[in-house]
Order: sequence, then C-alpha cells, then structure tokens
Amino acid sequence: MKRVVITGVGAITPLGNTAHEFMANVLKGQVGIQPIEKFDATDTGVTVAAEVRDFDPTLYMDKKETKRMDLFSVYGVAAAKQAFFDSQLNLEQLDVHRFGVMVSSGIGGMTTIQDQVIRMHDKGPKRVAPFFVPMAIGNMAAGNIAIHVGAKGVCSSVVTACASSTNAIGDAFRQIKHGYQDVMLAGGAEATICEIGIAGFAALTALTKETDPKIASRPFDQNRSGFVMGEGAGVLVLEELEHALNRGANIYGEVVGYGSNCDSYHITSPNPNGHGAGRCMELAMAEAGITPEEVDYVNAHGTSTPTNDGAETTAIKYALKEEAYHTSISSTKSMTGHLLGAAGVVEALACVAAIQHDYIPPTMGLETPSEDCDLDYTPKQGKSKPVRYALSNSLGFGGHNAVICLKKWEGAEKE
Repeated sequence: MKRVVITGVGAITPLGNTAHEFMANVLKGQVGIQPIEKFDATDTGVTVAAEVRDFDPTLYMDKKETKRMDLFSVYGVAAAKQAFFDSQLNLEQLDVHRFGVMVSSGIGGMTTIQDQVIRMHDKGPKRVAPFFVPMAIGNMAAGNIAIHVGAKGVCSSVVTACASSTNAIGDAFRQIKHGYQDVMLAGGAEATICEIGIAGFAALTALTKETDPKIASRPFDQNRSGFVMGEGAGVLVLEELEHALNRGANIYGEVVGYGSNCDSYHITSPNPNGHGAGRCMELAMAEAGITPEEVDYVNAHGTSTPTNDGAETTAIKYALKEEAYHTSISSTKSMTGHLLGAAGVVEALACVAAIQHDYIPPTMGLETPSEDCDLDYTPKQGKSKPVRYALSNSLGFGGHNAVICLKKWEGAEKE
C-alpha cells in the first residue's frame, strides 16, 4: 500500500480567500458570519450567513469563463488552482493520466437553477441559457478543474450531502493508496447563499433565525437553534509519498485513515444513538492503526442544530470510549457557517492548521453547553496542545457519515 501526503492547499472561504489566510483565521477564532448581502432575505426570516467576501475570480480565469460557470464551479477552480500552484507540481513532469480530480458539491449550481427556472417562467422555455445544464450539474467543479490544470486521470464528484468533500478526500486517498493514481486534487465547492437555498433550508427549520452573527452558530450550546449557511471551496493536493519526496515537495501532513458508512435511519436526522457516526470514526482509526488514546483532536461536524450536536457527542463517546472526555474537540462551523458539500474539506484544512501549529481551534459562540453535550469543545478560545493525529467528522442528510484521519508529518525516516 502507498502512503499519501498533502502537498498543496487552496481555499475560498468566509474566513479568507486563500488556504493560508483561512487557516490563520480559524486558529485565531475569527467569525466569518455577517448579515446577508447577496440578496434581501427579509421574507425568509433568516438574516445572517457566512458569505465569501472580496473575491476576484479573474485572478484565476478569464471573465468570460466565469459567465459559463455557476459560482460553485468558480470557487472550486480558484481553490484548485491555488492548491496546484502551492504544491509546485510541474505538469510537464507529471504523468497526467495518473493525475486526477475528485472535487464534490452537495447541491451544485443552485443559483443557476433558480435563475433559469425564473427566466423560463417569465420569458418562456426558449429563453433558457444554452449553458444552463453544464453550469448547473454538480460534477462540473471537478470537470472544470481538470480542464484548467490538465488532469487526465480519474475525475469524479461524490454527492453525499454535507459529507461530500470528506468522501471526496477519502476516495482520492484510496485512489493513491491502492496505486491507481499518483496525484489527486480533492475537496469540494458550494454556493447556495441565494433565495431558494436560504428559503429551502429555512422551510426545513434547519437554519437559525438568530440575528447576532457572533452567536448565530453556537455548536453544542443549549441555546443553539440551527445552522448558518456558508459558501466557498477547498482543495487539497494529495500525493503518493515517494512521488512527493522525489521532487522535494513541501508536506503539510499525511492522510492515514478513512471511514464511510450510513446510519440507515432518517433522511435528515442522525441516529441519536450515535452508532453510525461512531462506527465511522472507528473505521478511520482502524485504517490509521491508532487507538482512541492517540487521537489528539476531533474536528466535529458540529452544525449547531438541536439534533446533530447531541447525537455527534454520543458518537464520539461510542468511538473513543472514556478517552472522549480527555480529547480536544471543536466545531469550526461556529466561524465558517456550514459550507454543505464543501464543509469537510475546509474542516480538513482546520485539522492541518491544528497539526502544523499544535493548536486547537475554538468553538466560538459556545457559552452554556447543553446537558447532552458534556465533552471538551474548546469554547470561545483556542489552546496550545500537541496534535499528532486529528479526526475530521462529516455527517450528511440521508444518513451519510464520513471521517478522515490526518497525521503530523514527521519525516519518512521517523516512520
């Protein structure tokens, strides 16, 4: 089996428009939630979201190209090109048929779908944009990325709702581990802060109506009332270890474990007994070859919804047993909001930051933990702590669970 390391990072997020800016801000506890500016959301009853700000897509592509992509693809291409350049890969020295892309979206081109349905209703079917379908379909972040970077290996997009990009990272990890690819761009992209996106999740009573951005997303708090919609993209360059060492690549960390399963319980709610997500954590630890005592940090899915946080707490206890009470946990959704299909990859980046800096990101907004949330969630202030192994949890509608295990890079000679 091959070993898989992270050699490049890219991100467009509510906490910054590069991966390094994002990672610095997530450790600082900066909250990226603000009043919604993209449209007038008054009638939805939801007033805040975690929007991407001050983003210039023409840094990554021609303006004409942006008009032929939905925003989720634009975010994805930007994050991927950042990661590719950060890795210092040379396309001329790559076997492009062993260079793949696995970048997911939970929903795809929601804004495009919304706008074109309105256009069809108002002006008739012949006025629908010619590029409607390739703008809207969820695989097009991956497709556009492959075109932009010249990757001709496996190109895929996993759709597992809010677990999508963690599944993408895990599946890309396996592509390299089992010898099918040398390099993979892996992650996710989402852009659902639009009228139908906010209205749809609000109708589901999934979104908070809290107006104060600082406490709108407060995972594990007894007063949590729903998640905050976020948007953006993140991409990791995953690379086979010897391939990376042979070219002198900078290594951010190692992917060592992956778990994926399903609750088979409910279309939107996690199983309150936590067995599905807990078993998924066990699968990731088993592949990594570690025990609960070796887990230094868990980046929880932690959506700030009444049902998720208690069930996930139970899942962590299921997986880590008594060690759960001695493990540092946090939900960075308290700062980024919930990026849906892109949530897992930005949370993987938060784990990379924690591992590199030996520092646990905080759960902002957490003031009074609820009775069913009795673990160490790192409330309001991050803390210094050695971090060798980190788990990143993602749980999606449909009962999808995905967990990856990341490890500090200590040099090949120490393994």
